[in-house]
Amino acid sequence: MERTVLYDNHNRPISYLRIAVTDRCNLRCFYCMPEEGIRYLPKHELLTFEEIIRLTQVLASLGISKVRITGGEPFLRKDLIKLLEQIRAIEGVDELHITTNGLLAGDYIEDLVRLKISSVNLSLDTLDPERFRTITRRDEFHKTRAVFDMLQKSAIPVKINTVVMDGKNIEDILPLAELTRLQGISVRFIEEMPFNGTGMRFQSLKWNEKNILEYLRTYHPNMDMVPGRKHDTAKVFKIPGYAGTIGIIAAYTRNFCGSCNRIRLTAQGMLKTCLYDQGVLNVRDLVRNGSTDDELKIAFKKSFQSRPKDGFEAEQNFVIKDSMSTIGG
Repeated sequence: MERTVLYDNHNRPISYLRIAVTDRCNLRCFYCMPEEGIRYLPKHELLTFEEIIRLTQVLASLGISKVRITGGEPFLRKDLIKLLEQIRAIEGVDELHITTNGLLAGDYIEDLVRLKISSVNLSLDTLDPERFRTITRRDEFHKTRAVFDMLQKSAIPVKINTVVMDGKNIEDILPLAELTRLQGISVRFIEEMPFNGTGMRFQSLKWNEKNILEYLRTYHPNMDMVPGRKHDTAKVFKIPGYAGTIGIIAAYTRNFCGSCNRIRLTAQGMLKTCLYDQGVLNVRDLVRNGSTDDELKIAFKKSFQSRPKDGFEAEQNFVIKDSMSTIGG
């Protein structure tokens, strides 16, 4: 297939699709949703696997080459492996990644190896079982840690995603960074974002990219920056002599928007051309109302031509009330 390159109105190529397959999660991380949870979508409101496959095929024909499966917790979606198999077979999709909290993933490691999953992002905010219980409101640390160990043995590339939270897990920054000493993994520290379903906004963010980096360099002053790829969200660093790398993602201060190549499909089929927008196109309804593939392509292209220049512009006209579980991690 001849490779298509699609650009938005700011001349940024669009090549990366993140698909939330469910809004359900088996944790209750306080930065992601309220303690009581959220109102989960009825099954009929979710994109079906057939709809996901069709939309991914259409987007692959427009230039999408990288796909990430997210949730909620994606392994809560029944028969997820069958969906992964079908996405793997789509012409033009070169990379298939998955983000998970690990609680259910242990039963599927062999399948992920068989499917040659490009990488697994494992959400892990602490290495302390009690802090894990406090942050996630669930006593399940042992399951996530066990899956991390299984992934290491499987040789699937692993990235640990850690949301840095004042007063919650600062003491975990150094132990998590230390995981990169002997293991060729990436530990990525992420700025906290206002997506816990309560509509909160930060007046300021103490643990921003700058302060996270300064904290790490207090203990590792020789930590070097590693050249990254154009569309990377993380600034990547390496401690001399360590096998892995450390990334810092400015998810709230948003200094990488100028090279953003990502779009999202939420579990209910809303297209988001920016993490911070409300959703710009209901593609589920287009599909269910009989749109042809050509009509879907026209609708996608139109949406890409009114994309905000950055996350600050995208959030100007609405109050953020979504949870990250609803948006798709």
